[in-house]
Amino acid sequence: MIPDRPLPRALLALFALICLVHLWIQVFGPESWSRPTQVALMPALALVLVAAAGRPLGRLLGLTVVALVFSWLGDTAPGLASGDTAFLLMVGFFLIAQVVYVVAFWRYRAESVLYRRRLLLVPYVGYVAALVWICAPNTGPLLVPVLLYGLLLGLMAILSTGLGPWVAAGGALFLISDSLIALNAFAPDLDLPQRDLLVMSTYIAAQTLIVLGLLRFERAPEPRVTSNV
Repeated sequence: MIPDRPLPRALLALFALICLVHLWIQVFGPESWSRPTQVALMPALALVLVAAAGRPLGRLLGLTVVALVFSWLGDTAPGLASGDTAFLLMVGFFLIAQVVYVVAFWRYRAESVLYRRRLLLVPYVGYVAALVWICAPNTGPLLVPVLLYGLLLGLMAILSTGLGPWVAAGGALFLISDSLIALNAFAPDLDLPQRDLLVMSTYIAAQTLIVLGLLRFERAPEPRVTSNV
């Protein structure tokens, strides 16, 4: 759902510009500008969401803003540390973001592949299982957190299918983006070309599709829900 008023359109254009600059830096440098532009991404997207909503945020969009805040912390906090600490900070904040997305999407689970077209669960389950199988031998004491994160990430992607095709695509791309980070950390023999570009491009696309898709979903005549829980 592309915002149809001047302010959200201008904010969306600003967000797109930041995205393009950041991705350009991933390819051509200078590397010193990578962190500042990355840190600006989620606040800019959150402003698009708030401006485009055009009214007090309901539960779904309010939780989405919270998820974007924790995603921003996941982008930002590693720059304040180094080594394993930086990685754990990133994973910790993104894990919380995934929990928030799961809570936000859970109400709409009856429209997801958990309940409809269950055959489509197979690629999600298979992808997460393969990812854990590849990464597990090198996780060491982080095996349980990696398993938990993989399950939450897969559940978020599955639940996202209940909120329309844009959000579903965003959930799937989020799964891919985070799996690339996991493979880099725990399967170093898989040397992917332009890994940082792949991670950030899929991450940006994922969050953008989720936000625009939720705006579209919220403006639908009668959003379908499973319960008030």
